[in-house]
Amino acid sequence: MSSTSADKVIDNKKESVPDKENYKCLTPPSFVTSKIKDISKATPEEDIEDESGEDLLDMATFDQLLDMDDEEDHEFSKSIVWDYFKQAETTFEDMDGALEKKDLSELSRLGHFLKGSSAAIGLRMVKATCEKIQNIGNLKDETGISSIDSEEALKQIAPLLPLVNKEYKAAKSHLETFYEEQETR
Repeated sequence: MSSTSADKVIDNKKESVPDKENYKCLTPPSFVTSKIKDISKATPEEDIEDESGEDLLDMATFDQLLDMDDEEDHEFSKSIVWDYFKQAETTFEDMDGALEKKDLSELSRLGHFLKGSSAAIGLRMVKATCEKIQNIGNLKDETGISSIDSEEALKQIAPLLPLVNKEYKAAKSHLETFYEEQETR
């Protein structure tokens, strides 16, 4: 049986596969390509360098979320993103409380929790910083390789909490802008 690039064979049955040209692939929305270029203005307390937007948002992951939407609107993905916003803000409050109590295991657990939900919608910077919080809370360096003591862990986590909050606020601003732009179309 002869097969073209647009066909695949499964159990000796020919099945049509969409050509790349016909596959709907979202181009990065304008909030990634234009507004994100000067992200430091969104967070004046600390610069978050991101010239291309790739560090802030994983477009492949975000596109997968958008693919779950109906063709005429983005209500499904928007509801997931808005639920994430609520969850993240509650988690940041819990992280601040855990830091006050010097509860490293709770900080690690919260970092792990927020890392997963951030990854699910494609927030790269938030995910990466949460992974560092998770590792340090487990008395490892930020890479999770070398051991550190609790005093050093607290010293390393303290500046990460405001950083992850700023990364989150920058991402939230751009996602809100994206959904506002979609509603006007």
